[in-house]
Amino acid sequence: MGMFGFGKKKEDAETTSPEDALEKEAGFFGRLGQGLEKTRRLLNTDIRDLFKAEGSLVDEELLDDIFAILIRTDMGAGPANQIKDRIARDFRGRVVHTEDILKNIQDELSGLMQQDQEPIKMAAEGPTVILVVGVNGAGKTTSIAKLTRWFIDQGNSVVLGAGDTFRAAASEQLSIWAERLGATIVRGEPGSDPASVAFRAVDEGINQNADVVIIDTAGRLQTQKNLMTQLDKMRRVIGKKIEAAPHEVLLVLDATAGQNGISQAKGFSDAAQCTGIVLTKLDGTAKGGVVVPIRKEFELPVKFIGVGEKPEDLTRFDPEAFCNALFAAP
Repeated sequence: MGMFGFGKKKEDAETTSPEDALEKEAGFFGRLGQGLEKTRRLLNTDIRDLFKAEGSLVDEELLDDIFAILIRTDMGAGPANQIKDRIARDFRGRVVHTEDILKNIQDELSGLMQQDQEPIKMAAEGPTVILVVGVNGAGKTTSIAKLTRWFIDQGNSVVLGAGDTFRAAASEQLSIWAERLGATIVRGEPGSDPASVAFRAVDEGINQNADVVIIDTAGRLQTQKNLMTQLDKMRRVIGKKIEAAPHEVLLVLDATAGQNGISQAKGFSDAAQCTGIVLTKLDGTAKGGVVVPIRKEFELPVKFIGVGEKPEDLTRFDPEAFCNALFAAP
């Protein structure tokens, strides 16, 4: 699936054996299946309940019932209608079994989720700098910890910048994760200039010859103008240290927040010039279909997904693997 091993590694880092990589990947897909249990149950169980043992006739009533189930996954009316239309085109007037419909839905949904599988843009030399943005409560700090673990697992050294100086708790939490994971952290005084923290974090990354610098940002400011001003300043000071940095700006979104959360986060995406999405809390919702409207709304690739609270419960988003997990037999 190409989920493991991209990114620049230290020459002296221990490399992961193919056997270990396969075991790790298999372990994640097991957790992916568990994390998507609520959505999988909705799709499998509820749709199966529509069918009789000997099969059912695909008519308007059945199509409407399937549409209603798809809507409950939060994929949106447009994609749900597209899937419904495909089922109607392929099966209307025929008696079919559950597996026929589920396979049809899986194929169409997989197509809707397809995206360019762009890896993290790693710097040609020097640290790769990643800004992480998102509204408070989306799981931003925890996602940074998971990203740190992910990069360390690839053999990369990581420096963290606690740039959300408006929330002391965020800085404290990030410090705890840094200690647990073996990463360096650069902090500032509460209320201090986030750009100065970003500058010092990048400087520390250069001095340590680190592979990756991940910088947290504020999750809420008084006005959109303030947000844009702060993020622009952070970009400028980072760019002074490393040309073309930040190399990635990742937007953290809460899968359980629904359409309101998507609307709220759109401002962050516009202001921060985001390059990709980290979708969190997929394990806490039956609305795994939200990946589809998120991609449509932001026109950005979903680069990582989180399906649990542990640092290892995050990986690159793979549409095919995601759909396979959604439709795995209960």
